[in-house]
Amino acid sequence: MVESFWIIDGLARETLLFAGVGLFLGGIDDLLVDIVFIVHRLWKGERPRLTLATLPPPRSHGGIAVFVAAWDEVAVIGGMLSTALDRYRHDAYRIYVGVYPNDQGTIEAVAAIVAQDDRVRMVIGPRYGPTTKADCLNTLWHALTRDDAHEGRQTKAIVLHDAEDVVHPHELRVFDSLIDRYDVVQLPVLPLVHHGARLVSGHYADEFAESHAKQIVVRTALGAAMPLAGTGCAIAPAMLARIAAARGGDPFDATSLTEDYELGLRLADLGARGIFARVAADNAGSVVAVRAYFPGTIRESIRQKTRWMNGIALAGWDRTGWARPRAYADHWMRMRDRRAPLAVVVLAVAYVGILAWAVSTAAHHWAGPAAPPLAPPRPIATGMFIANSALLAWRLALRMLFTGRSYGLAEAVWALPRFVVGNWVALIVAPCAVVHYIGMLRGAAPVWDKTRHEFPDLPPDLRAVPVGTCRALDPSVSSPG
Repeated sequence: MVESFWIIDGLARETLLFAGVGLFLGGIDDLLVDIVFIVHRLWKGERPRLTLATLPPPRSHGGIAVFVAAWDEVAVIGGMLSTALDRYRHDAYRIYVGVYPNDQGTIEAVAAIVAQDDRVRMVIGPRYGPTTKADCLNTLWHALTRDDAHEGRQTKAIVLHDAEDVVHPHELRVFDSLIDRYDVVQLPVLPLVHHGARLVSGHYADEFAESHAKQIVVRTALGAAMPLAGTGCAIAPAMLARIAAARGGDPFDATSLTEDYELGLRLADLGARGIFARVAADNAGSVVAVRAYFPGTIRESIRQKTRWMNGIALAGWDRTGWARPRAYADHWMRMRDRRAPLAVVVLAVAYVGILAWAVSTAAHHWAGPAAPPLAPPRPIATGMFIANSALLAWRLALRMLFTGRSYGLAEAVWALPRFVVGNWVALIVAPCAVVHYIGMLRGAAPVWDKTRHEFPDLPPDLRAVPVGTCRALDPSVSSPG
């Protein structure tokens, strides 16, 4: 019996110590990012905020091509395209939609829009789907270059969007202005909170609110590469042409699971100038951003985040390696991108330690005097507990702050339980990502393991929403569907 207590007590003690050290190191890493962000904001001071009213006029003229890759998107593509056509406030754009010959439902949905508006161009790829999103984007790239050559025009910017996106009316105006000064422009992505799946869909809102208001700001401030979100971004065609020339004609890597992340790093390696553009749309606090529903079920979330973790932290590490020598900020950011699997291990050990501690405490209480005395906690364990509690409180406070800034007070409160949901999703995703990664090492071809998408049921008066009323799509104000 005494040996059983030693085993349980030892398991609780050692696992909690291991987890405590791991959580502390991760917490310090996050805290350093917070410190850089705060110092940057203080140093930046009260500089004039970029707004639609203060955007510089475009220096050059040219059309804008919007790329939308679509596989099995019959449920959303029609609503996305019709809404974009209603909302966009720009004189020269064309939407290129890539579809597959074995996806008749999506073809018919896009064809119905093409028949009504010649600003939409459907491109049927040569291969049956699903391939990868990057492969579909390459098909659109070749269609655009053929059109430009045939029509004798020059496209000014290529904008990437997903088939479920709700576009902002003035995003093309922002791209038209800033692409003259930068090679890459990324807008914020603000996921819509599905009120029928507030915990799961909402944890994306919390993560993006913090990532696109703090972490990308820190990356760009330190001069590190800016990974693209794969949506709401504009790229100068000349930069994509340079990548295409080096890859035999295709600018997007069709063997990548996270082509957007890798593309951002590749563009930075080529010296592309990038900007994360947080442009105020009105005086009420709304910004020019992309809105979309993210997965609202645990199953769909696991599928999506498995691809993300594999494409960035596992297979992506093999593909992109590290930054150039002495690019210390870039090394740091890439290390943070790839720490997710290790962080999940630490988190899992922490939960095991908490369970073992609870079992140990209950066993000692039940056994009474027959149980050996509990060993006093080590000083280092006590210190780790205090430090990690403080770091966790700081982390939760910042998460609520950034969520509240983008979504309002109610969603900021919801960010607390959603923090736990995000942890549990990560615990399930990590082993799934490892299994997929092993499959790729054994020769499995990457495929578009997409999740089911949903488009907000926007009434007609919100589709063609003018500037200043885009806040109505903010889920903190009203439900979009």
